[in-house]
Amino acid sequence: MQRIAIIGGTGMTGECAVDRALEKGLKVKLLYRTEATVPERFKSKVDLVQGDATNYEDVKRLIEGVDGVCVILGTRNKLEATTELSRGTENLIKAMKEAKLTKFSIVMSSFLLRPLNEVPAVFHKLNEEHQRMLDLTKASGLEYIAILPPHIADEPSTAYTVVHDEAPCRLVSKYDLGKFIVDSLDQPEHYGKVCGIGKAPKST
Repeated sequence: MQRIAIIGGTGMTGECAVDRALEKGLKVKLLYRTEATVPERFKSKVDLVQGDATNYEDVKRLIEGVDGVCVILGTRNKLEATTELSRGTENLIKAMKEAKLTKFSIVMSSFLLRPLNEVPAVFHKLNEEHQRMLDLTKASGLEYIAILPPHIADEPSTAYTVVHDEAPCRLVSKYDLGKFIVDSLDQPEHYGKVCGIGKAPKST
């Protein structure tokens, strides 16, 4: 990986992913809707592409010339029914296939790893949309890393653990999540896997 595209790089976790990519010396193309959402520190360091993930042509422009893609689509704390995230996912998969790209990491929620009766009702609509994203991702035939984090905390980085098809705990630092979103693109052991991530338990 030398050049990556990031969708959703202006949110809390997305910023951490951009910082991690830059720290690794990667070239970053960042999709943004409005300039007001782009942190000042990114403006001279990343290749800014204005657009929206729900617009196929914007996604095509974004991924031109990259080696992999990170997707951190969020709803800015809105919990009502939406299809924006799955439409963005569908556009990305289609554009990646057209561009013959194979590797992408994509963030959803660890609620998908729990029975619906354990998911608070207020999250049901968003959970349905995350399920649509996961179904599209699994059916893509690409080398995806599906990342299902628990509560994302504004806490310092710690040791973290990644397991497949289960949620290791109920908390992850936004810095650790951002790190894994980027690093996993180069970790074949996670390709085609559903990854639970969380703060590693303290060793006794």
